[in-house]
Amino acid sequence: MLTPEEWTAVYLSLKVAFWATFWSLPFALATAFVLARLDFPGKSLFDGIVYLPLVLPKVVVGYLLLITLGARGYLGQYLAEWFNIRLIFTTAGAIVAAAVISFPLTVNAIRLALEAVDRGLETAARTLGANRLDVFLTITLPLMLPGILSGALLAVASALGEFGATITFVSNVEGQTRTIPLAIYSATHMPDGDAMALRLTVVSIVLALASLLLAGLADRRIRTLIGRA
Repeated sequence: MLTPEEWTAVYLSLKVAFWATFWSLPFALATAFVLARLDFPGKSLFDGIVYLPLVLPKVVVGYLLLITLGARGYLGQYLAEWFNIRLIFTTAGAIVAAAVISFPLTVNAIRLALEAVDRGLETAARTLGANRLDVFLTITLPLMLPGILSGALLAVASALGEFGATITFVSNVEGQTRTIPLAIYSATHMPDGDAMALRLTVVSIVLALASLLLAGLADRRIRTLIGRA
């Protein structure tokens, strides 16, 4: 049975994962569309920047967020002064860190789905009089829906396991930024904390497996519905 402190870490992890995915998904969709369908000068550089969080050490990502959005960061000081928005040591900051780390995974899943869409179907719809919005809503979006869902669930799974960027950017504050990974880390540095670490590890494994199983189930279901349409 989990203790109140452990339940808080689980709830906070789910909250961070949900909102990180919710806010990043529209931007990931737009970015994937740009990378899959448009050609422009500097596209390779833009592509590299989008995927940079995948290859950088997570601590480096957290430090970049800190110097950019921290209380004295390049943007953070103006957010605090003009809008009274402070991300350091807050749940909102943990959401930002999780969103940045999971963003490339979401973009990649949506991009692959978009590139797999048969452009001939879109062209045929245009020749029959459909405008660009109609083509996107009735053909492109349904065909890429499995990729969008897969990307969203990958983002959730990634956010649930995020550690390095979070602890570097917003520290390890109980009830605010101490998600499951940070709670496990804290437990390993406590006397007799092994039991707590083990319980939270089991919860983490269950949540990760549930995300993967749900992704597979939803993907098959959506493909079946599209096939019947």
